Order: sequence, then C-alpha cells, then structure tokens
Amino acid sequence: MSSAIETDVLIAGGGPFGLMLANELGRRNIRCLLVDPKPSTAFNPQANATQARTMEHFRRLGFANEIRAQGLPPHHPTDIAYLTRFSGIELARLRLPTAAAAPQAIKAMSGSWSAAELPHRVSQKFVEVCLRKHAEQFASNDIRYGWKLASFTDQTGISHSNQNASSKPIQALIERGSESNSNQSAASEKIEVHAQYLIGADGARSFIRHQLEIPWGGATGFKRNFMGGKMLAVYLKAPRFYERNVNDRAWMYVAVNPELRAFIMSVDGESEFAFHVQMSDDAATEALTSDDAKRLFALAYGQAIDIEILSMATWLAGHALVAESFQKGHVFLGGDAVHLFTPTGGLGYNTAVEDAVNLGWKLAAVIKGTAQPQLLDSYELERKPLAVRNTSYARQFADSIGLFDADPQLEAATSEGEQARSIASDYLNGHVRREFNIPGVTFGGRYDQSPLIVTDGTHAPEDAANTYTPSACPGGRPPHAWMPDGSSLFDSFNFEWTLLVLGQATENTEKFVQAAAKHGLDLKVVRHSSSELAQLYEAHLVLIRPDQIVAWRGSNAIHAEAILKQTCGF
Repeated sequence: MSSAIETDVLIAGGGPFGLMLANELGRRNIRCLLVDPKPSTAFNPQANATQARTMEHFRRLGFANEIRAQGLPPHHPTDIAYLTRFSGIELARLRLPTAAAAPQAIKAMSGSWSAAELPHRVSQKFVEVCLRKHAEQFASNDIRYGWKLASFTDQTGISHSNQNASSKPIQALIERGSESNSNQSAASEKIEVHAQYLIGADGARSFIRHQLEIPWGGATGFKRNFMGGKMLAVYLKAPRFYERNVNDRAWMYVAVNPELRAFIMSVDGESEFAFHVQMSDDAATEALTSDDAKRLFALAYGQAIDIEILSMATWLAGHALVAESFQKGHVFLGGDAVHLFTPTGGLGYNTAVEDAVNLGWKLAAVIKGTAQPQLLDSYELERKPLAVRNTSYARQFADSIGLFDADPQLEAATSEGEQARSIASDYLNGHVRREFNIPGVTFGGRYDQSPLIVTDGTHAPEDAANTYTPSACPGGRPPHAWMPDGSSLFDSFNFEWTLLVLGQATENTEKFVQAAAKHGLDLKVVRHSSSELAQLYEAHLVLIRPDQIVAWRGSNAIHAEAILKQTCGF
C-alpha cells in the first residue's frame, strides 16, 4: 500500500463530465484527483455533437478554437442528410456552416442564434483528449487513467474523534487496473485517498450511485422503429465512402427505408465513421459477428464497399432517465451517472458539461471558504430539473424520427414511389429542423426555482425547443451581443463574478465592491456604455455568476450585500 493521497476532490471517471470538472477546479487551484479505469481517453467516437452553449463554456475556458479545429477538416460540410440509403436517393437535408465558416457566420446571426459560438460536429474522443490536456496543465490536478475507485466511505456526520486523522469525510481506495498493467499477474497497486468530496463521474452503470442506493426515475424501454431498443454500433474505416457516393457530402447520413433504419457520422471527414443500426431482435443483436456488421453496413450504404471494423458493441436506445438524487452527504453525481438519454439532439454529453460548470464554481467556493456548505445543495436543485427537461426533449426528437414509418414503396421507381418519397421528404425536412435547429434547448435552460436567483418579478419567455428569445430575466443565460471591436460581450466577463454596468448608468457600485471584498468574492465591475445593451438587459446593473447565469439585475446597489449573500447561498 502506497502512502495515502490527501486531496480536496476525488473524481471517479474521466469522461466529459469528469474532465470538465477537473478543468473548472484546476482553474480555481482546487486540489483534485481524477481516476478512470480505462488506459486513456475514449477510443470509440461516442457523442458527436457539441452544442453552442457547450462551445461558449469552452470559450470561457480558453480553448473553443482548439476544439473547433478537431474532428472534421475545416471545410467539410456539417450537413445532416436523410436518404433511402447512404448512397441512395436524398429525401431531406439541413445545410449548416463548416467549422471554417462558423466563427464568421455566427457574427451575422441574431435573434434565436445570438451567441458567441455555433455548434461544432466533433467526436467525443477528440474532445476528451483536449479536455485532458488542459486539465493536466494545472499543478493542483492529478489525472490518472488506468486507476479505478475500488471502495469509498463517506464519514459525513461521524464525530471528529471517530474520523480518520486527515479529518476529511471521504475515505476511498483507488486501485491500478489490470488494463494499464502489462504484467497481468502482478499484484495491483492500491492507494488510500482522503478527500473532502467525491464526485461520481462514472457513467450509466455508476458504481457510486449503486452504492449510495440512488434509483433511477423517469422512463425507459421505449420501442420504436428507430432509436428504440437494441442498436448495433460499429466504429469503422470506409476509405471509399465518399468516392462511391453520388450525394453531396454531409456530416451525418440517416438511412430511411422499409428494410432497415440506420445512421452514420463522419469521425475524421476522410475514412473513419460511427455507424449505428436499429435491430429488431434484442437477443440476436448480442450474437452479431463482424461479418454481420459488414452485411448490415452494405444494406444501409446501398452497395457493397470495403470496410475495416475498428470496434463494435451494442447499446440500448429508448432511455429518458434521471436519478432520484444528485447528491448524498459529501458525494455528488453528474453526467451519465444521473441522466440517461436516447442520443437524439446530442443532449447527453452537453448536459454533462453544464453539470460540471455548475458544480465546479460551487465546490471551489465552499472549499475556499467564500461560501457556506449549503451552497452545494443548490447543485441538485438547479441541475435535476434541467436533466428532466433535456431528457424530455430528447424523447420528443426520438419519437419524431423513430415513429415515422418508411413506406414500402419508398425506393420503387414508380409513381407510387415518387409520391412516397415526396411525403417522406416533407416530413423529414420538418423533422431535421426540429431535432437539429434547437437554440431553445441549447440556450433556454433556466434555474428559475433556485434559491440563489434573486427574482425581479419578471417572467422568462416560454421554453421552446426550436426558438429562443434572449432575456436577462434572472435565472438564465445572459443575452449575447458582439462588441464594436469584434469581441463577444461574454469575453469581457470575469471568470468568477461580474457586475455589468450598462448604458449611461451613474449608479455607484462601491457597495457591491465592498460586499464582495468582505465575503472574499472575486468580483469585477465591467462597464459598457452602449444604450442598446442596457435595453437588451432591461437594467443598468446586472450580476453574472461564474457559470455565466444572470443572478440579479436592478437599478441600484442599495441591497448589494444581501444580493451577494443570497446568490452565494448564505
């Protein structure tokens, strides 16, 4: 047994939630140990769509451009196309900007798409590499792949005299996994860890959630023609995919025909793809061989082409599950450990990133002593309703495409076939916009019921998937604007707390500055004289939280200390 490790936060799991949290904590100089039993970051593509709000958080951390450079080549189309087969007759398409065009394209957008960033089509495997690289740059972080959480106890509530000498509530044991040890017979190395908090970032089968006996809520087992039931996932190389395909290039192709339903996403824009096909027999799916996968791919593609299978596995579509609790004692859960999606709309990974953003600043504030421990109770209060909301949206998108029946005549070279394709085209052109043009889902998440939000009696615009009305009503994302110098308004925000002073305001902000200093808060006063911004925010003073959420807005600083105390959980 090696010497024990003392840390502030132990994170079990190195996926998007765990790595994003390590970045949030590392940036704040909080000691953090992250363990993951895999030898390294993900090999398989997994999630493939980074939503605009997630890109704004990557921008906040300083590496959005680095993420946008990953995945598809800069000028590769990011379209979503629906076809009878991948190389068959095109039925519908949503054309979207390339990675190269996105930074300029977003500056010309307004209304629902008034944002600092556009979405980006990139495999999770590339995102994780970037997140890991940045997390490892912080001296306070210890990132260990090839290690797993073997056991833990939370001594919260046990008297100090009975606790470990470290006085830290979390007593854990981590173990170097056999996957990372070339000598399979060697005794595994074990290390004790004493931590203030334990974070369950360990995925859908979360060992931590099971040990805490936290059950799932919601629903599962939805059966649909597509995106419901057992799916076969194949990570493959198909060097002639584009060469043999007469259709315009796309990022994602969805095959709709009476014989099978499938989709494929480009991983590198050249030869690597993530192929998923709906199976009707759950038991038989587990017995599929690589030859079966090649046969199914040929059916979906519409002709036989050579492919190399890199990996294959099965997964279950049809989830809309949210854990009954996100925290217990000094243990917190996030990502797939507390919400499971059918991946329509790409919401699972993006919801996980915002879990980390929300939890990160709160953990840091409590550990540094600038907030009371009850601030952490707001994590579940804020994030659980968003998880319920987002799983519900994903279910709606899955129903929209999964319950659509492919007409038996869809591929026929007849007048009946033409009519069937026309009907399918109308429906699928509507669906692709319902699922993939979702600024309301992306930007409209709110914390209206949170005790940390200082309400002003106004109401936010109605929540809708496909439209978003920017609003500075406390509890939501701040409205975005581009500055005369070409920078984003968000770029002027402090990493921690920001007090916006807008328009020709003459209000004295000293009370906010003094109250922030008194409570150890890193508050920056940011002035923008634009009257348009004052009109956009409908206030002269606006308090922005570290996770870029409007905490309060008003016209004067009379109650500054009370406002800061409420927004920090006092």
